[in-house]
Amino acid sequence: MRRGWIVLMAIMLITSLTACGKGDSGESGESEAKKTVSILTPYLSSVTTNEMVESLKKQAAERGWKTNVIDTKGDVGQLASRMEDVISTKTDAIVIVSTDPNQLKTQIKKAADKKIPVFGCDSGYIEGMSMNATSDNVAMSKMITEHMTQAIGSKGNVVVLTHRPHPGVLKRTQQLDEMLKSQPAITKVTEQQVQVPGPIENARKQMESLLLANKEEGSITAVWAGWDEAAIGAAQAIEAAGRKNILVTGIDGNSQAVDMIKKGSPLGATVKQNFAGMADIVAKQMDLVFQGKPVESTELYAPASLITKDNAGK
Repeated sequence: MRRGWIVLMAIMLITSLTACGKGDSGESGESEAKKTVSILTPYLSSVTTNEMVESLKKQAAERGWKTNVIDTKGDVGQLASRMEDVISTKTDAIVIVSTDPNQLKTQIKKAADKKIPVFGCDSGYIEGMSMNATSDNVAMSKMITEHMTQAIGSKGNVVVLTHRPHPGVLKRTQQLDEMLKSQPAITKVTEQQVQVPGPIENARKQMESLLLANKEEGSITAVWAGWDEAAIGAAQAIEAAGRKNILVTGIDGNSQAVDMIKKGSPLGATVKQNFAGMADIVAKQMDLVFQGKPVESTELYAPASLITKDNAGK
């Protein structure tokens, strides 16, 4: 009889331990550590880059992910070093914002080797990354360049303000170069690189110098800027100098640029990008990767639209 009780108690103990083990395992699954997403950029001071970073943080918070934002203030070399740091901390994912991935090839490969997915937000895509979300930079450049060309009657002298280290601005500028080949009556007066951080102030100073060097009426017909902050600075300089009949165009559609278009400043047109939409795309694709699923594509576009004085207030 005693032996029977011992056997019964042993069975009950084993059953209890097994149940506890299952319960512990279930609780562990439910309380799995939060994912950490590292967001890196050299351009957080830029209005549009900041908008994307804030949108990414919001998307991550809604999904219960932690975020770690790193800004190197225009120093791409330091960006590579800081990316090495987050790789060593075994972050769950990396997002590079407004950054040419070709400058981070070594770090992207290291991340891939450690199974850390790397996403781009308004950056480029290279092998080793999961994907990049951006606007169709070629299409946007066509849109704004066609508008500028028509507005100046396919003739005149154009100043180009750009920042070729940014992959999106580079594509836009290259498309402009291609389109100007079929416009023999349009002359490129100069192409100048606008330094970042501080693009509005830097573009304003550069434009002031260009206006002094080109004082005659018609010596500058238009300013093609690769993004809105450079366009804003150029328009401010033109307005302050009292120069007329110079059209400035940009790309981004940030609020300050749109306000200037509404008021009839020299800044006459821009292409509005959907930066929050880019961040949404990245977050959705990251969610898929965290679930062990493939991304929908290595490059996905958020839609963009032309803004002029005719529709700026709508």
